Amino acid sequence: MAQAQPRREDDPLQAQGDTPQLVGQGQDLQQPEQEAIRYGHVFAVTGDLAGQPIAPRDAAAMRSAEDSVPGVQVPEGAGGCFSAATTMETAAAYNQAVGAVRPGQASDAAAAQGITVTQTAVPGGRVVMEFVAGQVVGQYSVADPPPAAEEDATKITIGEALEATARAGGGRPVDRADAEAIRAAEMSAHGADVAMPGGLGDQARAAARANAQATGDGDKVKIGDVLSDATAKLAGDKAAATEDATRVVQAETFHDAEAHARAGGVGAAVATAARLNEDNHLGDA
Repeated sequence: MAQAQPRREDDPLQAQGDTPQLVGQGQDLQQPEQEAIRYGHVFAVTGDLAGQPIAPRDAAAMRSAEDSVPGVQVPEGAGGCFSAATTMETAAAYNQAVGAVRPGQASDAAAAQGITVTQTAVPGGRVVMEFVAGQVVGQYSVADPPPAAEEDATKITIGEALEATARAGGGRPVDRADAEAIRAAEMSAHGADVAMPGGLGDQARAAARANAQATGDGDKVKIGDVLSDATAKLAGDKAAATEDATRVVQAETFHDAEAHARAGGVGAAVATAARLNEDNHLGDA
């Protein structure tokens, strides 16, 4: 549908001697030294749209629409056809450089009738159609992403290890070392380098700060208060691995007053889960 090079000799406005207009302004401009790239030069469109220069806001809107389509685009060479955003961005940049459009402008047709993208489900993916002012300017295929690999049901997850900590030592008040170990475990479970705001790590830190100000143990927040139902409280979870245990134990040890990992603590629970998972893996090999 798209043409590799603009066919300027086919420009209907040039043939009639019309002066190019600033898109969306309706005011005559002095003829630029180089002619603007219009929709009709690069897309199989007709009517008023064909004679309008491709404008920066049109290109930005199409790029935003394309970026919102999930999945992996099938390459054109593999039968995926083509998308319009890159062509429109190139044309809009050229038109701005020659003075045919201003930064941030939209074409009259796009401003009036919009830029839209539709998706039609097909086996293994979707067919995407792109429209400017109701006319097709792009069509391509998108393959659905492969399903996420399921966790081995026999593996112990980080969330389950945290729940084990709640059962084993749930009556102990949360302190700074516990909070940092919980925070490290949460980040490992999410596969991230930052903790989720308001998540288990933040709750544990808040509990440790409150406990530091409490006058009696009865007023303190306990491990069990924070870690009960940990798997449900985590935004994500994964099977505990050796690197997860190392991260959690290091966080716990660094913030412990005696620089020790705690027996029955978070680090010990994650380390035990990781060791059992590794033993199961070796046994299956």
